[in-house]
Amino acid sequence: MPLHSVSVAGVVVREDGRILAIQRADNGTWEPPGGVLELNEHPEQGAAREVFEETGVRVEVERLTGVYKNMRRGVVALVFRCRPTGGEETTSAESTAVEWLTRDEVEERISEVYAVRILDALDEAAAPRVRVHDGQHLLETV
Repeated sequence: MPLHSVSVAGVVVREDGRILAIQRADNGTWEPPGGVLELNEHPEQGAAREVFEETGVRVEVERLTGVYKNMRRGVVALVFRCRPTGGEETTSAESTAVEWLTRDEVEERISEVYAVRILDALDEAAAPRVRVHDGQHLLETV
Protein backbone atom coordinates (compact mmCIF):
# COMPACT_ATOMS: atom_id res chain seq x y z
CA MET A 1 0.00 0.00 0.00
CA PRO A 2 1.37 3.47 -0.87
CA LEU A 3 2.36 5.75 1.98
CA HIS A 4 1.80 9.45 2.40
CA SER A 5 4.60 11.93 2.93
CA VAL A 6 4.09 14.71 5.49
CA SER A 7 5.51 18.16 4.96
CA VAL A 8 5.34 21.34 7.03
CA ALA A 9 5.49 25.00 6.05
CA GLY A 10 5.56 28.31 7.84
CA VAL A 11 3.67 31.38 6.70
CA VAL A 12 5.78 34.00 8.46
CA VAL A 13 4.01 37.35 8.85
CA ARG A 14 5.85 40.48 9.99
CA GLU A 15 4.20 43.25 12.02
CA ASP A 16 3.85 45.31 8.82
CA GLY A 17 1.89 42.46 7.19
CA ARG A 18 4.61 41.33 4.77
CA ILE A 19 4.97 37.60 4.25
CA LEU A 20 8.23 35.65 3.99
CA ALA A 21 8.64 33.69 0.74
CA ILE A 22 11.44 31.84 -0.99
CA GLN A 23 12.26 31.23 -4.60
CA ARG A 24 13.05 27.52 -4.79
CA ALA A 25 16.44 26.52 -6.16
CA ASP A 26 15.16 23.37 -7.88
CA ASN A 27 12.33 24.84 -9.97
CA GLY A 28 12.36 28.63 -9.53
CA THR A 29 8.85 28.85 -8.08
CA TRP A 30 7.93 31.11 -5.16
CA GLU A 31 6.52 29.42 -2.04
CA PRO A 32 6.34 29.76 1.71
CA PRO A 33 9.36 28.02 3.27
CA GLY A 34 8.84 24.39 4.22
CA GLY A 35 9.82 20.79 3.69
CA VAL A 36 9.56 17.21 4.90
CA LEU A 37 8.69 16.61 8.54
CA GLU A 38 11.31 14.40 10.16
CA LEU A 39 10.19 11.25 12.01
CA ASN A 40 11.33 12.49 15.43
CA GLU A 41 9.81 15.99 15.16
CA HIS A 42 6.64 17.59 16.36
CA PRO A 43 4.99 19.40 13.42
CA GLU A 44 5.53 22.85 14.96
CA GLN A 45 9.22 22.13 15.51
CA GLY A 46 9.56 20.95 11.92
CA ALA A 47 7.95 24.11 10.57
CA ALA A 48 10.28 26.34 12.61
CA ARG A 49 13.31 24.28 11.53
CA GLU A 50 12.40 24.41 7.84
CA VAL A 51 11.83 28.17 7.92
CA PHE A 52 15.22 28.73 9.57
CA GLU A 53 17.09 26.33 7.27
CA GLU A 54 15.66 27.88 4.09
CA THR A 55 15.62 31.57 5.09
CA GLY A 56 17.83 32.23 8.14
CA VAL A 57 14.78 33.65 9.96
CA ARG A 58 13.87 32.29 13.41
CA VAL A 59 10.16 32.04 14.16
CA GLU A 60 7.61 31.35 16.83
CA VAL A 61 4.84 29.11 15.55
CA GLU A 62 1.44 30.62 16.40
CA ARG A 63 -1.18 28.21 15.04
CA LEU A 64 -2.11 25.62 12.44
CA THR A 65 -3.88 27.34 9.53
CA GLY A 66 -4.41 24.52 7.06
CA VAL A 67 -3.92 20.97 5.86
CA TYR A 68 -3.30 20.55 2.12
CA LYS A 69 -3.04 17.29 0.20
CA ASN A 70 -1.45 16.86 -3.21
CA MET A 71 -3.64 14.07 -4.60
CA ARG A 72 -1.16 13.13 -7.34
CA ARG A 73 1.91 12.80 -5.12
CA GLY A 74 0.35 11.77 -1.80
CA VAL A 75 1.96 14.65 0.10
CA VAL A 76 0.07 16.08 3.06
CA ALA A 77 1.25 19.55 4.09
CA LEU A 78 0.60 21.08 7.50
CA VAL A 79 0.85 24.86 7.32
CA PHE A 80 1.41 27.08 10.34
CA ARG A 81 1.20 30.83 10.78
CA CYS A 82 4.41 32.10 12.40
CA ARG A 83 5.91 35.36 13.53
CA PRO A 84 9.58 36.24 13.12
CA THR A 85 11.67 36.39 16.30
CA GLY A 86 15.20 36.90 14.96
CA GLY A 87 17.82 35.88 12.47
CA GLU A 88 18.64 37.44 9.11
CA GLU A 89 17.26 36.67 5.68
CA THR A 90 19.68 34.54 3.71
CA THR A 91 19.44 32.04 0.90
CA SER A 92 20.29 28.36 1.28
CA ALA A 93 20.93 25.34 -0.91
CA GLU A 94 17.14 25.15 -1.31
CA SER A 95 16.44 28.85 -2.01
CA THR A 96 17.87 31.30 -4.52
CA ALA A 97 15.96 34.30 -3.11
CA VAL A 98 14.28 35.21 0.18
CA GLU A 99 11.87 38.16 0.22
CA TRP A 100 9.15 39.75 2.31
CA LEU A 101 6.14 40.07 -0.02
CA THR A 102 2.94 42.07 0.18
CA ARG A 103 -0.40 40.29 -0.18
CA ASP A 104 -0.65 41.61 -3.76
CA GLU A 105 2.83 40.26 -4.57
CA VAL A 106 1.82 36.87 -3.15
CA GLU A 107 -1.17 36.79 -5.50
CA GLU A 108 0.99 37.86 -8.49
CA ARG A 109 4.07 35.65 -7.99
CA ILE A 110 2.92 32.52 -6.24
CA SER A 111 0.95 29.69 -7.87
CA GLU A 112 -2.60 28.97 -6.73
CA VAL A 113 -1.82 25.92 -4.56
CA TYR A 114 0.81 27.81 -2.56
CA ALA A 115 -0.81 31.26 -2.56
CA VAL A 116 -3.97 29.81 -0.97
CA ARG A 117 -1.88 28.51 1.93
CA ILE A 118 -0.65 32.03 2.60
CA LEU A 119 -4.07 33.64 2.14
CA ASP A 120 -5.65 31.08 4.49
CA ALA A 121 -2.98 31.90 7.11
CA LEU A 122 -3.72 35.62 6.79
CA ASP A 123 -7.38 35.05 7.71
CA GLU A 124 -7.00 35.37 11.46
CA ALA A 125 -10.61 34.48 12.27
CA ALA A 126 -10.80 31.28 10.23
CA ALA A 127 -10.46 27.76 11.56
CA PRO A 128 -7.77 25.65 9.87
CA ARG A 129 -8.70 24.87 6.26
CA VAL A 130 -8.54 21.45 4.64
CA ARG A 131 -7.91 21.56 0.90
CA VAL A 132 -6.85 19.17 -1.86
CA HIS A 133 -5.04 19.91 -5.10
CA ASP A 134 -3.42 18.22 -8.08
CA GLY A 135 -0.07 19.98 -7.74
CA GLN A 136 -1.20 23.05 -9.68
CA HIS A 137 -4.89 23.72 -9.02
CA LEU A 138 -7.27 23.32 -6.12
CA LEU A 139 -9.79 20.49 -6.47
CA GLU A 140 -13.37 20.37 -5.30
CA THR A 141 -13.81 18.64 -1.97
CA VAL A 142 -16.44 15.96 -1.50
